[in-house]
Amino acid sequence: MSHGMHHIALGAREVEEVARFYAGAFGLRELTRHHYADGALRSVWLELNPGVLMVEHTREERARVEGVGAGPFLLAFAIAAEERALMRGRLEAMGCQVEDESAYTLYARDPEGNRVAVSHYPHPAPGG
Repeated sequence: MSHGMHHIALGAREVEEVARFYAGAFGLRELTRHHYADGALRSVWLELNPGVLMVEHTREERARVEGVGAGPFLLAFAIAAEERALMRGRLEAMGCQVEDESAYTLYARDPEGNRVAVSHYPHPAPGG
C-alpha cells in the first residue's frame, strides 16, 4: 500500500536554470545536488514537503504539450486563494507569462516549456 508521493523526476536540459525557476517561483528549498564523474551537474533535488522534485539532466528535448497530453503533462502547486495575485506577480517578475487561467488556477511554463500551475481549488473533505 502506498504512503503517498515520494518524488517527481523532471528531465531538464539546463538543470541549474530549471531548478532555480522552481525554487524561486514556488519557494522550494534545495536539498542536494548530484554530479557526473566529470563534475558536471546531473541533478538538483528540491523539497516538495511531502516529497521531492528531482530535476534530472537529459539531452532529450521535450515536445510542447498543449492542454491535456498523454502521461504526466502538468505540475500544479497548491496556494491559498489570497496568494493568487502575489503568485501571478512573482511568475511575471521571473519572465514567466501566465498563459491561461480558471477561477481557481493560473497556468504558465517553466524555462523548458513544461506546463506548471498554481491552484487554490478546494479539496473535498476526507471521505467526501
